[in-house]
Amino acid sequence: MTTNANAYSTFQHRFANAGDFIRSPQLETLLTYAQLDAATASWARHFADQGARPGDRIIVQVEKSPENLIAYFACLRAGFVYLPLNTAYLDSEISYFVEDAEPSLVICDPDYVSRFSSASCPVLTLDATGSGTAVPNSDHDFEVAERGADDTAIILYTSGTTGRPKGAMITHGNLVSNGLTLFEAWQWQQDDVLVHALPIFHIHGLLVATHLAVLGGSPMIFLSRFAPGDVLDALPNATVYMGVPTNYVRLLADPRLNQETCRNMRLFTSGSAPLLAQTFTEFSERTGHEIVERYGMTETGMNTSNPLDGNRKPGTVGPPLPGIETKIVGDPGVLMVRGDNVFKGYWRKPDKTREDFDSEGFFRTGDVATVDDDGYISIVGRDKDMIITGGLNVYPKEIESAIDKLDGVVESAVIGLPHPDFGEAVTAVVVADSKLISEQQIVSALKAQMANFKIAKRVLFVDELPRNTMGKVQKAALREQYQELYQ
Repeated sequence: MTTNANAYSTFQHRFANAGDFIRSPQLETLLTYAQLDAATASWARHFADQGARPGDRIIVQVEKSPENLIAYFACLRAGFVYLPLNTAYLDSEISYFVEDAEPSLVICDPDYVSRFSSASCPVLTLDATGSGTAVPNSDHDFEVAERGADDTAIILYTSGTTGRPKGAMITHGNLVSNGLTLFEAWQWQQDDVLVHALPIFHIHGLLVATHLAVLGGSPMIFLSRFAPGDVLDALPNATVYMGVPTNYVRLLADPRLNQETCRNMRLFTSGSAPLLAQTFTEFSERTGHEIVERYGMTETGMNTSNPLDGNRKPGTVGPPLPGIETKIVGDPGVLMVRGDNVFKGYWRKPDKTREDFDSEGFFRTGDVATVDDDGYISIVGRDKDMIITGGLNVYPKEIESAIDKLDGVVESAVIGLPHPDFGEAVTAVVVADSKLISEQQIVSALKAQMANFKIAKRVLFVDELPRNTMGKVQKAALREQYQELYQ
């Protein structure tokens, strides 16, 4: 007899006999763990009745809600592959995901149905209030599907420098391994209360924040989005908060952030983008708490973390987590990782998968890093030109391709520049006939084609782009030239 490696089986065992799962900002119980378990059975049956089978992809593009999480855990329970999409993606972007993933079922906000016109499968709806055709009409039982540790549980799309997104296949084993590792590293306690203000189409809000609460059978104060005032209202009734650096900058701008507001807090963590040392120091001085900065990525989950007990070094992401091996090729050099947390590969891209793993099974993260004498890793750059703005990944090639097609544009280079709020600001440097096209025209054209977080905050016009002797645009020179643009 084999043990079921389905991640939901682990979660179900861990939250058995627990109380509240989701609480409103007013601390009302919205969903208990017992209700979650019963609901996932009914929802799994409903999805199966639509034709979904274990291993099938289910695309989900809905607003954040408790029902969104029920849909996610129902997919795990039934062995379906959950594929969440950022709600900011537009029609042209959605069509690629539908074509590439070939879903058996789509769940979307009622306002987004037209985006999925190319899908040859049922399309169910789920709005921000938790209503829609995705919600079953009656209660049902549904056994937890048998899954192996190497079976895909989730596909998360992450773009490449070519602008063609890649689907990272994250397994049931990945979810359990990384979740339990973080649970121990951050010494999670059943009476912890998490303030959840992150999106749940992203690894940070779904696979880190939500999973840790579920593994502990702990409640979450569930916020639909990040707003400094709402987070500050919730902190006195909580013990854990997870955010991106932009969140902490905005919290620091509110005079209500102080030691009294944080009197019951045990843990603050930061990830998805580099945390400035200045932010770390200011937060510590205001609240008496040092933020635990950690490092992860879509393909690997969390790889490193500053310690809960021990020295938390600003400007570093800490040493590798237990069970995770790292190596740096060069000094500084590309950071590579190996462990049960690392994904199984890219969906339908075996050549890209082989390219990103070395002969020893280490995954090339694409981040350039250094390590100090204590084993603490610092991320100093990226070997590719990815931009992280507000905790979200932006790949310049996609934006450059859109700009270069505009009348009056000769060529463009998109870079990330330091920004006090977003960490990095998407900035376009354009060679163009400025009489034919303006900054506003370029921005408007981009807004019609892609999600808002990808839009250039500034468009700079130049006579020519700097190049090396091989003709390659020197983006490092551009970043140096304009590094104080937003300061």
